[in-house]
Amino acid sequence: MPDRRLEKTLGALVCGVDEAGRGPLAGPVVAAAVILPARLPRGLSSGIDDSKKLARERREALHAGILECCAVGVGEASVAEIDRLNILHAAMLAMQRAVAALPQPPGHVIVDGDRAPTFACAATAVVAGDARCLSVAAASIVAKVTRDRFMIARAAEFPGYGWEKNMGYGTAEHLAGLKRLGPTPLHRAHFAPVAQLELALAGAAE
Repeated sequence: MPDRRLEKTLGALVCGVDEAGRGPLAGPVVAAAVILPARLPRGLSSGIDDSKKLARERREALHAGILECCAVGVGEASVAEIDRLNILHAAMLAMQRAVAALPQPPGHVIVDGDRAPTFACAATAVVAGDARCLSVAAASIVAKVTRDRFMIARAAEFPGYGWEKNMGYGTAEHLAGLKRLGPTPLHRAHFAPVAQLELALAGAAE
C-alpha cells in the first residue's frame, strides 16, 4: 500500500501528481495534483491506492473524500495538443497545468513515472509512484475519475464506440465502431489505428 514516507522526508509542502489517459485512442490526457492534509480521515488513509487497483465504485467514493479534505488541482491536454506535441509532452503539459491549478503552490512535487516536467519548485520522479506514495495515489484517483466522467459524457454525444465502458481505449468494441463510423473530433489522429483508418478512407476517396 502507498504511504507518506517519501513525502515526510522531503520536508516542504509536497504534492503528488499523476495522469490518466496516455494510452487511449480518443479523449484528452488528464492530470491531477494533490496536497494531503496533515491528518487524513481513517477511511481515506487506509483506502487510497493506485487507481488501477480499485473498482470503479471505490474510486468514486475515494474521489469524493479526497476533494473534501485535500488541496486538488486538475489539468488536461486536449486531443489537438496530443496530436501536435505527442502524448508524452502533452501529459507533461497536463501535469504542469494541474500543479498550477492548486489553491496553494507546493514546495516539492512528486511525479509518477521516470521523468518529471519543469515546475516552479523541485520535483522528484518516482517509478510506480502511485503504488508507493500516498499523495501520488490520491492524484491517480482524481485523474482517473475526472477523465472517466468526461469520456462517459462524450459517449452520449458520440454513440457507437463504447466509450462509456472503454473510456476511449482500443477495445474490440471501440475498434469496430471506429471502422464502422469513422473517427470523431475526439480521436487522436496520430495514434496508429486512427491514422491507419484515415489513410484507408483517403485512399478510398481517390
